[in-house]
Amino acid sequence: MHENHHEIFPDESRSLLDFPIPMDHAAMMRCLDLFTRRYNFLSVYPMGTSLHGRTIPMVRIGNEKAYRTVLYVGAHHGMEWITTVLLLRFINEYCEYYRGHRRIFNINPEYLFRSRLICIVPMLNPDGVELQIHGPGDAPNRDKLMEMNHGSEDFTHWQANGRGVDLNHNYNAGFAEYKELERASDILRGAPSRFSGEYPESEPEVGALVNYLRFDDSVKMLLTLHTQGEEIYYTSGGICPPKAKNIARLLAGMSGYALSEAMGMASFGGLTDWAIRERNLPSFTIECGKGVNPLPLHTNFSIYTTIREMLFTAPILI
Repeated sequence: MHENHHEIFPDESRSLLDFPIPMDHAAMMRCLDLFTRRYNFLSVYPMGTSLHGRTIPMVRIGNEKAYRTVLYVGAHHGMEWITTVLLLRFINEYCEYYRGHRRIFNINPEYLFRSRLICIVPMLNPDGVELQIHGPGDAPNRDKLMEMNHGSEDFTHWQANGRGVDLNHNYNAGFAEYKELERASDILRGAPSRFSGEYPESEPEVGALVNYLRFDDSVKMLLTLHTQGEEIYYTSGGICPPKAKNIARLLAGMSGYALSEAMGMASFGGLTDWAIRERNLPSFTIECGKGVNPLPLHTNFSIYTTIREMLFTAPILI
């Protein structure tokens, strides 16, 4: 069934796309190709390249000279590729509203476009997504991947990248403390999840993103989409950047998600932790949807309807 869908996806006759297939890297790139052909005001740049050589695209919508940029990041984890679908839905809808001069949530999209730049990395971990959806296939390090996955070809619960590193623990934010927790949990090498890597920013995917953030001072806010739990995290180790708590309350009000503080292993080495500690940016981890990961594809629309006001409104809160 998926193969037939692949032949016709995306359906270019639809102004707002449907997403009938699992969102692997090739499907995402087909969507972005359609968007660049359809919307001449949207730009797609290669932000970096994954360990296995896949492009990590960044989508940019808005005023490139704006001094207020917001960054959205999806699919740090292989089995959370539904977050890529959510961000593609947002890109599609924003572009349609802007092109049609139609307001959304009482926001004038022309004002949003003129005064802000929204940068979106729909899939930071394309190798992990590929492994989760398709298994190891002919990956260059197939034997090593199989070993890390306990000899199984079932990668349904694979979170890590193509080297067995959990990207959301590879940032330089409490890395040494996390290593102690890692050892206590007997996580000593590459694994389907929770291994932080040999050193901070060891992975090309994380390196590409932090290099971008270090050199773009216009970025004033960061939202990272994960699944699941319907929660919003906005602090790191008790640190809360200016305005972050008020913004978090507003985002929670729009989505119905609960405000939470990360505990234990979840409170070290993540993008939100790094952006708060390194840049003092209002940064939010959005745990989208509820259920057991990986969330079923058919839930993507209902999840999107819950978070879309947050995605449209967040840029004007900075």
